[in-house]
Amino acid sequence: MRARRLFLPGLVLPLLVSLAGCVAGRGPGGFDPVAAARIESLIGRMTVEEKVGQLSLYAPAGIDIVGNPQAARQSQAQQLADIRAGRVTGLFNNEGREGKRRAQRAAVNESRLGIPLIFGADIIHGFRTVFPVPLAEAASWEPQLAERTARAAAEEASADGFRWTFAPMVDIARDARWGRGVEGAGEDVYLGRQFAAARVRGFQGSDLSRPDAMLATPKHFAGYGAAEGGLDYNTVDLSERTLREVYLPPFRAAIDAGALSIMSAFNEIGGIPSNANHALLTDILRGEWGFQGFVVSDYTADEELIAHGFAADERQAAKRAFLAGTDVSMQSGLYMRHLPELVASGEVPMSRLDDAVRRVLRVKQRLGLFDHPFSGLDDKREGPGFDLAAHESLAREAADRSIVMLRNDGDLLPLPKSGTRIALIGPFAGTSDLFGPWRIFPDQAPPVGIEQALRNALASPDALTVVRGSDVDAAIPGGIAAVVAAARAADVVVLSIGENEQMSGEARSRSDIEIPRAQQELADAVVATGKPIVVLLRNGRALALKGGVRQARALLVTWFLGSETGPAIADVLFGDVNPSGRLPVSFPQTPGQVPYYYSHKRTGRPELADNPNLAYKTRYLDATNEALYPFGYGLGYAPIHYDALETTPARMAWDGTIKVHARISNTGQREAEEVAQLYIGNRAASVTRPVRELKAFRKVRIGAGQTVDVDFTLSRTDLMFIGQDMKPTVESGRFDLWVGPSATQGLKTSFVLAPE
Repeated sequence: MRARRLFLPGLVLPLLVSLAGCVAGRGPGGFDPVAAARIESLIGRMTVEEKVGQLSLYAPAGIDIVGNPQAARQSQAQQLADIRAGRVTGLFNNEGREGKRRAQRAAVNESRLGIPLIFGADIIHGFRTVFPVPLAEAASWEPQLAERTARAAAEEASADGFRWTFAPMVDIARDARWGRGVEGAGEDVYLGRQFAAARVRGFQGSDLSRPDAMLATPKHFAGYGAAEGGLDYNTVDLSERTLREVYLPPFRAAIDAGALSIMSAFNEIGGIPSNANHALLTDILRGEWGFQGFVVSDYTADEELIAHGFAADERQAAKRAFLAGTDVSMQSGLYMRHLPELVASGEVPMSRLDDAVRRVLRVKQRLGLFDHPFSGLDDKREGPGFDLAAHESLAREAADRSIVMLRNDGDLLPLPKSGTRIALIGPFAGTSDLFGPWRIFPDQAPPVGIEQALRNALASPDALTVVRGSDVDAAIPGGIAAVVAAARAADVVVLSIGENEQMSGEARSRSDIEIPRAQQELADAVVATGKPIVVLLRNGRALALKGGVRQARALLVTWFLGSETGPAIADVLFGDVNPSGRLPVSFPQTPGQVPYYYSHKRTGRPELADNPNLAYKTRYLDATNEALYPFGYGLGYAPIHYDALETTPARMAWDGTIKVHARISNTGQREAEEVAQLYIGNRAASVTRPVRELKAFRKVRIGAGQTVDVDFTLSRTDLMFIGQDMKPTVESGRFDLWVGPSATQGLKTSFVLAPE
């Protein structure tokens, strides 16, 4: 069948099966005939206004979430009246069961058709128990761990009546200035796909109708992470190839895992805002991928078409967003104000309205809301409805496994628990700034800070001295003198510095990704004392490190680890846990390198390690084109050695496979975990390819002095790319292959893909 081509200014979007492994197959369907008949009967009895009501989502009355006065102006009485009139499909971020019960009673018992509400929330990395931020969990390189924490978050949130989460964020993020990278899985497509699918499975569980299941919402569709300058909400201008090869695959993985709602993005692509992009929301999402769920706008994104200059007024904004494929309007109220008249005038077909309503009602049916609308809202329930102790234990495990050790010169770590005087210096010793962004609900488990955890672990709590030294971004009078004195009196300094919670997340882009100046001065002063230093980075992005931070003998990336931050850091510092995290993002040498990512193109004048002639090459005058710490990098407490790399056979048949084998040895005195990473590089193709691309990984446990074998299987589909005709293709030829501990290391061999 010939490809049908869909045109946008600067962006051609063919209707074809996309990149293998990311876009093959169809999403879940399987609505039973009885449920389908029930829904059709409802649609047949609904007025146009009631239909539009099923496409209108709001925050609870009286709450102004992001400066939108419409939310604050509406009273609870007015909102309840709208619910009784069938003008509301659901509410979001309304914490507490009593308000939800009242609203659900109005919908089910007091409205004409009794259609239940759905309650949604931004459950990003926990609800009562706060788990590491998603970027930190991606550093575990354990998608199954993210699945478990998402499952725990769903159990807790559903016990409060929430059945819909606006997560996971699956945007690929390659510019460290962008604040929302903290919500995703980093810079790599393959790793991002694995975590996208895992988090969807975790939130939704094995059966959406179970009372502890939450509808997942992969976001932000699409290209949001490619905002120019790393500036949130900014313009995106991508080639179709980059869109399809980099930014779309995690969404397809999430849909294949069962996601039945998608959130559109704030940004435009090639002049077309995503919220009104028919090629994205209809042609790709439904036409190519067969998505059967519904699309919800981000907060007032339909209304923002006016500010974009894409719509002249509210009416045109509602029309363009809806006809493009945005089914549900969040917060703006534009659909309720304008869709009934647009349908009456014939500008919006009734069939389009019915399709959108059908999608929403089907999902409510799948969630079991028609049969059990008060699920999670029982006021007679005893206890929290979930195993809080088990979730706290999981939070500590997740935090332990998310920490990345980047440096450990002279085996400074692990520290002894006795006989050593420790100075804990920096603004992050206490219990503030542990959770990270998206801490929007009360009654969360109290966090344990670094100071408390270190004192608990030490044989003598008095061996620890704590000096703040500076605020996050401002000096403290006498702070430098105090930290220098404390460092000189100690045997080792633990320096806890970095970003606070307000420096990562939505609308929190940074033009400078270095350590704030006041804290950098602390680090430089401590280094000047000559005492051994362990740096604990608090961060929600890759940082450009310099001076005393870069010179520290030991360096741990501790992200925002959540409720169990302190105990997890103590576990690693004192060696109760061997660090096993690996970077999901590249740390640049300087801020001027960003956006930086390992899978860049070669260019026609590459900087080659074995060529000393650097004139007229792809490099900076003041820095090489390399990361300070590359994607996939991380150390443990035992030395690891790779050998015996082989491919069998050395020539892959067109419809065949090759086996890749390597041996990994732990030459140390304690058990270790290693993330063996497999990368490929296409030497020559009709479209230029990245220097390396991650295609598989294995996290393996290796006993002290032991050796393990790791095996991978590759097929032709693993080698596919988008060709010149914008169709997925693969070409015969020679491919380089690496197996190693990061994107720039490892054993190297090659193989040939034979012609068809």
